[in-house]
Amino acid sequence: LWDADLHNLRATACEVLAKLLIEQEDDLLFLMQEMLLKRYSFVRPSPPTLEKAVDLHALRVIASSGYQKCISHLWRGWLVQDEDDPSRFVDYKLKTDTSYWAHLDPDRMRVPQYQNAVQIIVSLIFLGLYTGAINTINPSGDLDIVEGLLYVFTLGFICDEVGKFYKVGRFYLGFWNVFNSTLYALLAVSFIMRCIALGNFQGTAEREKYNTLSYNFLAFSAPMFWMRLMLYLDGFRFFGAMLVVLKVMFRESLIFFALLLVVLIGFLQAFVGMDQVDNNLTAVQFIVTEMANGIMGSPEFDVWDRFAPPFGLILYYIYTFIITVILLNVLIALYNSAYEDITQNAIDEYLALFSQKTIQFVRAPDENVFIAPFNLIEIVCLSIPFEWWMSKQSYERLNDIVMGVIYSPLLVVTAFMEQQTARQVKFNRSRHESDDDTIEEWEQMLDQTDFEGSGWHKRVEDSKPNVIQDDTAIKVEKLQQQVAELMEMLKAQQPAKGGG
Repeated sequence: LWDADLHNLRATACEVLAKLLIEQEDDLLFLMQEMLLKRYSFVRPSPPTLEKAVDLHALRVIASSGYQKCISHLWRGWLVQDEDDPSRFVDYKLKTDTSYWAHLDPDRMRVPQYQNAVQIIVSLIFLGLYTGAINTINPSGDLDIVEGLLYVFTLGFICDEVGKFYKVGRFYLGFWNVFNSTLYALLAVSFIMRCIALGNFQGTAEREKYNTLSYNFLAFSAPMFWMRLMLYLDGFRFFGAMLVVLKVMFRESLIFFALLLVVLIGFLQAFVGMDQVDNNLTAVQFIVTEMANGIMGSPEFDVWDRFAPPFGLILYYIYTFIITVILLNVLIALYNSAYEDITQNAIDEYLALFSQKTIQFVRAPDENVFIAPFNLIEIVCLSIPFEWWMSKQSYERLNDIVMGVIYSPLLVVTAFMEQQTARQVKFNRSRHESDDDTIEEWEQMLDQTDFEGSGWHKRVEDSKPNVIQDDTAIKVEKLQQQVAELMEMLKAQQPAKGGG
């Protein structure tokens, strides 16, 4: 701990050196496949540079041009996993193939941008099913098609979360995982209440009771449904930057809640002690409610006149002062500091978030991509009846057929997009440019403008700054030239005076 500053400086130096090495490498293929994506093992297997930078939140490395180009190629599916060795990434062979049918391949669903698009579409459908279910309440308590599909989607999401947690372990747990698990738990409780209601005869009080509870749990989860959309919109810069700000704010607020917990326990013990002076606890609910009102900014002082006067009112004044004047201002200061730290470096933070999102798709991918709730089809129709006895080659072929049927609407669109991209890549290579190069508007007019004849080129050359020499050195050099000219003028005038 006493060398923390030294270690931080060393870490910064390592980041700067790594960024220089990445940006100085001209061989793009070597940079991506050997420097950033290759797994090196000296004593134990280690993650590649690409993953390590995200794990360490090394913003300087992540924001470097070569690193982001590699992330872009992974996101677009131009770098794919080797079929023989999934730990290696190779260049996509059909990148320049302009045939439409060549890109109509179910395996292309492994591409991160396509998986992200499917997740957004499924999330919107999930939200639409919830909206339809909550706005069309059945008084009889029977399950309709919309509500049934809602619970089927929920089951698929639950199976997906359980499977990922089983494969990854405790490192999979994060804020959004806990958030989604809470939402799925509420929906599961709603479904269980509905099943209990259906187990009673229609028109009975028990059926109405559990049916009401089911809809209450369903309605209670509405804010979480809409907040869940932000998880899949973090690919957009605005939402991504805001999510980073919120994440840091929540982390900083832990300090506030730690202080608040200590204060609450102390004052709660004091108020309860005053209440049980007569060996009879009668105002615990009142105490908890008023303390919560004090935190929310709506304290009521009049009701404390009759509570252990005058100590109860004085103690509540002190409690309100500590909460509203001290602790809440501490929370505001923490939030302000977190917001300033992130917004000052918003672009790099967004790039780090986008890189993390991309790596999540390629770090430990499944051989067959069945995005929830389609994973139920994989479990029920493929894994259970066929995987245990069918040969690997036949099982992979069966999975490709099923994936082709499921994702056929999206594959039709993605194949057309990749066909257009292939033409653009071939055009860029014909101009000896990079594959992802785009022609800007000023480049389109380049052949129609005569910069030399108009004198614009010379004016630009004269006005551009000299980045090689320092501005002070340039001024000193000009001053030396002027002094030399002045000396020559003086020397030229001296013989003239002597001759006169």
